[in-house]
Amino acid sequence: MSVTPDNKAIRPFSFEFPDSDLRELRKRVRAARFPEKETVNDQSQGTQLATIQELARYWAEEYDWRKVEAKLNSYPQFITEIDGLDIHFLHVRSKHENALPLIVTHGWPGSIIEQLKIIEPLTDPTAHGRDASDAFHVVIPSMPGYGFSGKPTGPGWNPEHIAGAWGELMKRLGYTKYVAQGGDWGAVVTDLMGVQEPEGLAGIHVNMPGVFPPAIEQAVAAGNPLPAGVVLSDEEKAAVEQLDFVYRHVYYAYMMGSRPQSLTGLADSPVGLASFMLDHDAASLDLISRAFAGETTGLTRDDVLDNITLFWLTNTAISAARLYAENRTPFFGVKGVKLPAAVSVFPDELYVSPKSWTEQAYPNLIHYNKLSRGGHFAAWEQPELFVNEVRNGFRSLR
Repeated sequence: MSVTPDNKAIRPFSFEFPDSDLRELRKRVRAARFPEKETVNDQSQGTQLATIQELARYWAEEYDWRKVEAKLNSYPQFITEIDGLDIHFLHVRSKHENALPLIVTHGWPGSIIEQLKIIEPLTDPTAHGRDASDAFHVVIPSMPGYGFSGKPTGPGWNPEHIAGAWGELMKRLGYTKYVAQGGDWGAVVTDLMGVQEPEGLAGIHVNMPGVFPPAIEQAVAAGNPLPAGVVLSDEEKAAVEQLDFVYRHVYYAYMMGSRPQSLTGLADSPVGLASFMLDHDAASLDLISRAFAGETTGLTRDDVLDNITLFWLTNTAISAARLYAENRTPFFGVKGVKLPAAVSVFPDELYVSPKSWTEQAYPNLIHYNKLSRGGHFAAWEQPELFVNEVRNGFRSLR
């Protein structure tokens, strides 16, 4: 009698990269060939030579991957197959009764590393000076092509597909009521979950909200004047100017969105990969550069290298990049979410989301707050503020 495998099985997962992989990484870092110094005195030409040289020195001589590897393996990890692809995820249940299930989605150039600092405060609030009523069960998946999830071998794994897969994942875990959170690509996926309204999803929280009216986003993306007759408030005008800056400086996204396979050099050179990943946005590059210059910032050297090293060891630079080529959804535009939505606005995000547009984009807006500090990688950079936003944003849905 033949036995049919259970494609919906949830399989425990852990990992340990061999020492030979780490030796090879250090060897390649030490052998890096650098370009000459940039011809300007700022970061307008990208990741500066001094930053990447110091990153390489620290990576080869002082950095210890085993610390974050042990941290990841201290949490329950699993693999399950959804639509023919293995999906890796952390699943940390709270000890507190009535904890609210939460699925959190990372972005690019991030990974599950971004969310490690928020797990314990969310799942064990009483150990962090908060009440048990603030507790969450936390699910953090690796997106397809990222980390330990499978690498798609054909087209189709776009943000809509991922949003549907996350609904299936939460159903498979037995959650009949849950909430979702995301930033960067995770915000797009979470918005689309809000549009799809899978059974059990009670509401969403995003820290890169899709709020731009379609005609305005299309005009800015194309470098065209705004539609005739558009009247903007000062706050809306500032957001448009910020979005214009984004579209004029996200060349990495255009490259990944059109020719990801031509970025093979990122799979070959760890220093090349690092330089490319650091240059996501101006504020984040400045933050990370200061960390490698020895200043105290929202991210440490180890934070940055934990994430880059995961990309390198799993060889996911190209498979992750293909998400940009798969996407047909406006990055920053209104998606049509009707479910309850919470929005947190960090000052160094790509744009400061105007409350007027946020209210239009999310007609069931249950929380809107502008923070005093923090940027694009909020959970990673400002975990305490981020956790408070998640708690406050979802409190009315418990």
